Amino acid sequence: MRRTALILGSGLLLSVAFWNSVTWHLQRFWGASGYFWQTQWEKLLSTFEGNEWLLFFIGAALVPALCFWGFNGLLLVVDTTGKPTFISRYRIQLGKNEPVDPVKLRQSICTVLFNQTMISLPMLVIFYPFFKWRRDPCCQELPTFHWFLVELAFFTLVEEILFYYSHRLLHHPTLYKKIHKKHHEWTAPIGVISIYAHPIEHVVSNMLPVMVGPLAMGSHLSSITVWLSLALIITTISHCGYHLPFLPSPEFHDYHHLKFNQCYGVLGVLDHLHGTDIIFKQTKAYERHVLLLGFTPLSESIPDPPKKMESLLGPSQLFPHK
Repeated sequence: MRRTALILGSGLLLSVAFWNSVTWHLQRFWGASGYFWQTQWEKLLSTFEGNEWLLFFIGAALVPALCFWGFNGLLLVVDTTGKPTFISRYRIQLGKNEPVDPVKLRQSICTVLFNQTMISLPMLVIFYPFFKWRRDPCCQELPTFHWFLVELAFFTLVEEILFYYSHRLLHHPTLYKKIHKKHHEWTAPIGVISIYAHPIEHVVSNMLPVMVGPLAMGSHLSSITVWLSLALIITTISHCGYHLPFLPSPEFHDYHHLKFNQCYGVLGVLDHLHGTDIIFKQTKAYERHVLLLGFTPLSESIPDPPKKMESLLGPSQLFPHK
């Protein structure tokens, strides 16, 4: 017990010291450049004086949308052309979407654009007065770096809770058939379908989990812009279908699309508490659910069992000389 306590205590102290060191250096950088960003922000406020609502929509809608389509544009090149070919090595579900079905893709993109323009944008219009009531998101003073870290942690926690329970509710047979089944048309997901969903699902399970946190904190527009952009990029990675080097692992949510009844959350914390990841933890996908720090695909370094590979590829492909 003493040895365990010593190891855990030492590890905790080292983690705290490392975290404090990292945040101190980042705060110094933030402070050194803070005057620059504060000046730029004040220039923006001056430019949009009297039209702060327009600045809010640029920051909360346009910038995140550009991040979403910029990242997904690159992924769509790979999905539709298969080039560059080396990226295909990192595909999670081998043999799927090679190439992606163009008709299905066009239909999905139309739905995504509808959700962004006809649902997300009106929701921001509705939310704007509440943001103003809570605290002016376009106030003159930018948040400090440490406060932004606190906000980011809170946003992530709120999203995990709201997304897990809303997502799991949508898997109730009645709601699944009428609403959530649309998103699960893609059993092997690609990045752009991260917000391919029924309008009700887009409101309840996509928008609300990421909007409630900033509203509750009375966040500055800068924090809202960064958070919404990060949320869209991370959900794109979770759906992209590739376990790429140095990016967060998408194995968790990819497995959800494959099996439907596992891995409902974002971080996996609530799945662990509720036992909705038990089957996932018994798979090779769970072993591969790590940050890839090299260039060898995890599907090669941690291959599927032979029987699974045989059912996936077929005996003639596994044993071409038979």
